Amino acid sequence: MSPGKRMLIRLAVLIALATVFALYTRPDFMVQMANQVWSCL
Repeated sequence: MSPGKRMLIRLAVLIALATVFALYTRPDFMVQMANQVWSCL
């Protein structure tokens, strides 16, 4: 795998992790997600 492609993959993973971390700081979003998960069961 080329170094440029590897760097893009790492950047995409870091952006995804940062997005998930940012969503965890919003309690209303987490409650909404928990309600959606429970409604599927």
